[in-house]
Amino acid sequence: MKQPQIIVIQGPTASGKTALAVALAQEINAVIISADSRQFYRELSVGTAKPSLEEMQGVKHYFIDSHNLQDEVSASQFATSAAQVIQVDLANQKNILIVGGSGLFIQALCEGLNDIPHDSDLQRELTLQVEVDGLGLLLEELKMKDEGYFNQVDSNNPLRVIRAIEAMRLSGKTMTELRKGNKQPRYENIYYFTIDLPREELYANINSRVDLMMLAGLEEEARSVYHLRDLKSLQTVGYRELFDFFEGKTTREKSVELIKQHSRNYAKRQITWFKSHQPGRYLNGSLSSHLNELKSNLKIEK
Repeated sequence: MKQPQIIVIQGPTASGKTALAVALAQEINAVIISADSRQFYRELSVGTAKPSLEEMQGVKHYFIDSHNLQDEVSASQFATSAAQVIQVDLANQKNILIVGGSGLFIQALCEGLNDIPHDSDLQRELTLQVEVDGLGLLLEELKMKDEGYFNQVDSNNPLRVIRAIEAMRLSGKTMTELRKGNKQPRYENIYYFTIDLPREELYANINSRVDLMMLAGLEEEARSVYHLRDLKSLQTVGYRELFDFFEGKTTREKSVELIKQHSRNYAKRQITWFKSHQPGRYLNGSLSSHLNELKSNLKIEK
């Protein structure tokens, strides 16, 4: 059976992925698989910039509102489920868009993941160290051993840092080496496109988006999931800053500024990831220019 054409549209937060993907999907009769690691969750909409029904414009989306927060989704689980959807539900679909900013989830689906060594005892030891001494020493170790991965990882996410140190100590290799492996594309017809906005434009988009999120009810949404704050899926920008506000650790105004700052930091890490993995063709300019470049580099079969 002929494989579908897989079109990956990736880019940092607030770069315009949703609007571009929907516009392209309408023109080439495609469906969209969301590869955003937080848009799976039904309880999170405002803070994840989840597309509304109006923004979807009738285009079929998969893995939007597909899980509850308590049913946390790993990159591996997503890849298995999405691959099944492509193979079974979308077997006759000619064009499939994979859209998102979660590089690891995109990689897991399109190329597979390497086996990263794990030891429960070491992980508990590192977790205890962080609880007692904070994350600083592990971050120093990570930077010394693998500065490339240090520049990509969310330094505010203890789980990611602990996992990296655990794997490197067990293997004697860097995370960069462990993650390269010998992966091969899972699909014959796959095209990668990365939205690459000027940094100042991207940061302005991020700041504006956060203001709009607050007006749209981000604070109320964060309060509604506060009781679940220890879940890994809520250790993310936009929620943890507001949790600190709820606990009296900061002011509302400061929490909003931190959301903007941490979102900009996250975007920078996303850009680093895409450049070092599968950047494909870079898209610069307006939505219409992005759309034209996409169509000129694809074999369109509706």
